[in-house]
Amino acid sequence: MKNNQLLDTPEKIRSFQIEFIEWYEKEKRNLPWRINLDPYRIWISEIMLQQTRVDTVIDYYYRFMEWFPTIKALAEASDERLLKAWEGLGYYSRARNLKAAAQQIISDFEGEMPKSIEEIRELKGIGPYTAGAIGSIAFGLPEPAIDGNVMRVVSRLFEIEADIAKASSRKLFDEAMRLIIDEQRPGDFNQAMMDLGSAICTPTSPKCEACPIQSYCAGYANGTMTSYPVKSKKMKPKDVYYIGTIIENKKQEYLVEQRSDKGLLANMWLFPIKEVTKKEFEAMQRDWAEVNQQLALDIDQESLVAEESSSQLLNSYDQVVWQKRSLGEVTHIFSHLKWHILVFYGRGTENHPLEPQQEWLSAERFSEYVFPKPQQKMVELLKKEFSSKK
Repeated sequence: MKNNQLLDTPEKIRSFQIEFIEWYEKEKRNLPWRINLDPYRIWISEIMLQQTRVDTVIDYYYRFMEWFPTIKALAEASDERLLKAWEGLGYYSRARNLKAAAQQIISDFEGEMPKSIEEIRELKGIGPYTAGAIGSIAFGLPEPAIDGNVMRVVSRLFEIEADIAKASSRKLFDEAMRLIIDEQRPGDFNQAMMDLGSAICTPTSPKCEACPIQSYCAGYANGTMTSYPVKSKKMKPKDVYYIGTIIENKKQEYLVEQRSDKGLLANMWLFPIKEVTKKEFEAMQRDWAEVNQQLALDIDQESLVAEESSSQLLNSYDQVVWQKRSLGEVTHIFSHLKWHILVFYGRGTENHPLEPQQEWLSAERFSEYVFPKPQQKMVELLKKEFSSKK
């Protein structure tokens, strides 16, 4: 870390803190979890905000607090109700960790959020950033809350050349934050850093002319602000390929199945999907695209027909008549995987025998089940298909 001569004395640092907090008091975002200093509200909001945009979180936050207004309510929540509250936010382990931590608080801390950083860190799913946010905002502890926004601001402020993608770099940013954090108002200071990084000190084209700490920034003084932060390229998510089947019976119910209680999307419900190789996936795309072209002049091209197909999955449903074309492709990116789902619609000539983890479900009851994003996207394809026929 280079020596920033603009912040090299206690007097300069104090001036910096005063000006920064004054800016925050005037410009801070009006967010529902900032209404008071309730550590429970702060904790829930900070977990929701991980990997998720603020404007997306707000509605989820209101619903979550309505359903689980206290730590006790969260600790006693059913998994189904909890995941339904989280449906669409992704990274569902966050929700499961919240419940586990709430149960820890009930059993180990008499139902009250612990007030020391060390004890907060003991809670399931809480790392250094979340502990720093809860400790500083709720309890006034002079602890930095270092996320991507904060690292970007600090890297420009001090011209830090350490790669922010590496865990080993966090120590440098922690040292820099402890040098400048306002120990009298650490919560406001941390939130000011978050707001600055979100609205002004953005990843590209930072709005330096509007920055309240411009005169203390080494990156701005030296014209190097766009060279920071230093970040190695993220690994590209691995492509995984599936065939998705939307099967409707004579009662206008759809076949859904629950995933196992371990791994990605644990315990959640989807239309049946089967993983295939990229070669098999592309063959299905090609074969059914050719069928579409052949049907271009066919008046009855929307009808259903049992076709010879290159998919063993479709052929395995001997009581299902498949539409002569696919509904389309759904893609969804997880942190390390990119799912490609080629979706087909079929109708059961008889009730297809159910596996233990499967159910028939009417569209009116979809809202009762926890559907992850890939499932929601398949449902949207189905709705689009039906609306196009009206």
